[in-house]
Amino acid sequence: MNILNKKPLLLTGLLLVLTAFCASPQNQDLGITVHLRGVYECKISLLPLTGPKALKPILEVAGVKNGKTARLVVPAEYLPGQFVLRFDYKEKQESTPYPSEKNILMSKQNLELWSNPKYANNPDSTWFQKGEKENSAFALFSEENSRKMKNLGVLQAFLLNYDQPESNFYNQGIGEYEIRRRDYNQWLNTQTIRDSALFASNIYRFSKVPEISWKGSERDRERSLISHYFDEMDFSNPNLIRTSQLTEWMDTYVNLNMKSAISVVLRDSIISGVARSAIEKSKTGSSIVYGWMVDYFYKGFEANNIPAGMKVLEPYLNDPLCLTSKRQEIGRRLKGMESLIPGIKAPDIQLNDATGRKFDLKSWNPPTQYILLFFWSADCSHCIETVADLYPWQQQAANKQRISVAAVGLNDSEPIVKIWDQKIKDLPGWLHVNAIGGVQSKVANDYYILATPVMVLLDSKTKEIISMPVSVRELQSIVK
Repeated sequence: MNILNKKPLLLTGLLLVLTAFCASPQNQDLGITVHLRGVYECKISLLPLTGPKALKPILEVAGVKNGKTARLVVPAEYLPGQFVLRFDYKEKQESTPYPSEKNILMSKQNLELWSNPKYANNPDSTWFQKGEKENSAFALFSEENSRKMKNLGVLQAFLLNYDQPESNFYNQGIGEYEIRRRDYNQWLNTQTIRDSALFASNIYRFSKVPEISWKGSERDRERSLISHYFDEMDFSNPNLIRTSQLTEWMDTYVNLNMKSAISVVLRDSIISGVARSAIEKSKTGSSIVYGWMVDYFYKGFEANNIPAGMKVLEPYLNDPLCLTSKRQEIGRRLKGMESLIPGIKAPDIQLNDATGRKFDLKSWNPPTQYILLFFWSADCSHCIETVADLYPWQQQAANKQRISVAAVGLNDSEPIVKIWDQKIKDLPGWLHVNAIGGVQSKVANDYYILATPVMVLLDSKTKEIISMPVSVRELQSIVK
């Protein structure tokens, strides 16, 4: 959920071709047999698109030669599901591996695939076995759906761009659009019924187009779209959480609402209301979807450091029908919000710094008015962006006399620690320590940190918390 920088979409975000899956795992493993051709050698990997291991390889077969066959056995816990089948292939023995990918659906059927990785998405070069159901049905649906969306899109473009909205011609266009919209949605219903035995049918409804009022300004149209956004969604369907497109669908809804958020304060207010409304909608359906919705907003609030949003989630923690997987994390964050407040002495930190010397926050007395505890990790893109703003500002002569920085690395694996070791070489002047265990470390627990970056501003003499700024700009407004 990107609630400030991602541009909202009015209609294009709604006309998506989506895939679908069942929410309940299958009882048995399934196999994928890949017959390789057209390249010298290939590594074949399988990555799920949803769940705790989303976009991470769960299966891998390396060194598959041209003309040979590879078999991957997909554990039942990932089924049914949507996956990326990734090929890292060499055209020649001396070639550098080059990647290609193909999205696939798996539910109850073993898959057999003949593939030339260079053309992984060309049906003339990569195809499934005869009688394959899920991917074949979805391909047919997608092709027909694309044609029908084009017809509707012509009228959308007309209504969005016509310069005489009070004319009879424009009103006739509105009437024709509404007829086509209803016909299109009815066609989607028919396809869902037709393919009801297939998992792919479960999410056809994501392509449905909500009702919209074409009268008034662009913002009026957006408000109308927001008010009807959930009309066609069946939250009682637990299959929703098996699709990565559910997140995209919710991102579009959030960004439509956030278009008017011109400040951080307004952002926090709007997104809190959006979360409450969306969760209450999902609450009437499946407990699985209800829990997913709470998880979705938790991730957004944590990533963007929105305490007001966290408070919105508190009532749902005690609801036994809410099957959130983030109950412990949300409770921990709420406890931290109550514990780490201005005027409270910061928990002590005892770690070795990057040179191996012992560091003790309690006894550290730099000759500055402020101490900034900057919790970050080397594989966090938002952290790197924050460093790019924070470091040059803090290194200015006047600011170096006001504020000292203790940068606490929350790197949870050896490969990330190695990256951290390299990055801190470019950040002299900061005190660098690394907490083994990352966000599961004692330091992270003491400061209730579940995601990075986090900044805590202290009085350097008393070690009392002054503020927990959410941005470098906010920090700059305090340290003057």
